[in-house]
Amino acid sequence: MGAKAGTQTEERTQDRSIARAVAEKPAALFLILLMAVGSVFLWLGIPIGWIWIASHSVKTTQPTLGPYLLILVGVPVSMFIVGKVLFRLNGTYERLTGRTREVNVQLPWHRSLRGERKSTRPTTVLDVVMVSSVSVALVCCALWFFFFAHAKLPG
Repeated sequence: MGAKAGTQTEERTQDRSIARAVAEKPAALFLILLMAVGSVFLWLGIPIGWIWIASHSVKTTQPTLGPYLLILVGVPVSMFIVGKVLFRLNGTYERLTGRTREVNVQLPWHRSLRGERKSTRPTTVLDVVMVSSVSVALVCCALWFFFFAHAKLPG
């Protein structure tokens, strides 16, 4: 009975109508866009926002422990909350599209050095979005550092 139920579930997801897939596609694309924006916000918006809040919470130029503690507590807690929201968005995407948690992307760090073994860990849409957003965040930080921060490199 268990194997038969699993087979019926697989057949049901594969036999989805084209009209339903087209109707769901804008919503699914919107969810992917939300995950992408949320991921970039996770890596750029939260740290910059907490630094801004901490810098505006003090009236003196003398360093105090308060703003540093605010950042040290606020950033991880905010990232945890946004991460949970992103996880729920990924779950909503999966329910909407009727897909399982995996997509067909083989990330380089999941590949065997021999190339003969397959990865046992499934890759989700959220995984792809998060890796892409980290890449965007690193590029943005590099652009800021080299072109807008007016930093002088040693040497």
